[in-house]
Amino acid sequence: MNDAAPHGVVTGTSSGIGRAIAMRLISQAWTVTGLDRSPPTIVDAQFRGIETDLTQTDEIASTLESITQVSALVHAAGFMRVGRLGELDPDNGATMWRLHVEAAATLANALAPRLPEGGRIVLIGSRTANGAAGRSQYAASKAALVGMARSWAIELVPRQITVNVIAPAATDTPFLRDPNRTGISPVLPPMGRFVEADEVAALAAFLLSPEAGAITGQQILICAGASL
Repeated sequence: MNDAAPHGVVTGTSSGIGRAIAMRLISQAWTVTGLDRSPPTIVDAQFRGIETDLTQTDEIASTLESITQVSALVHAAGFMRVGRLGELDPDNGATMWRLHVEAAATLANALAPRLPEGGRIVLIGSRTANGAAGRSQYAASKAALVGMARSWAIELVPRQITVNVIAPAATDTPFLRDPNRTGISPVLPPMGRFVEADEVAALAAFLLSPEAGAITGQQILICAGASL
């Protein structure tokens, strides 16, 4: 890996949005360390995949010990379990919270002190954070990212480190066809198509670029008209 290149730590790079972001960064001469529970699916000299369970904070902390130089953190790993009130599964809610919120906090807590001035943190949230029937536990975990991002943005702004949340609507990834979503089908946005993972990756790459240096503490929606 080229030490002179910007280095991004990206979670969830085995598929979907995380993989699209990693590939976009590699195409822009970044080196990328991918953190996933699954084996790496990207084969490139600029990529290093590390298998780790992102729901276990101790394991994350141990994994990050080997990462000393980092330019940006992108937390894209996620999953959804659904359930209406009266049928909520506490274990599902706790696991989503650990992956979406606790993992983000553990990653940022360890890596933010290592980021250079002008470093970047991007969290992948969801338009569902505003609330959606049958998805309350998922919505709660994604809404928490916004509060954390704004708080971290305030803390890190003196170092010109930006922190933002990208909140996509239903995105055309394997996650969209997860059988565990049974009973809560994704709603086709008014544009007549789902968001593409590459569109999310393009926005992430922009937020990581020098041109986005004045954007911080924001939740940016990509919704194909779903919010209209």
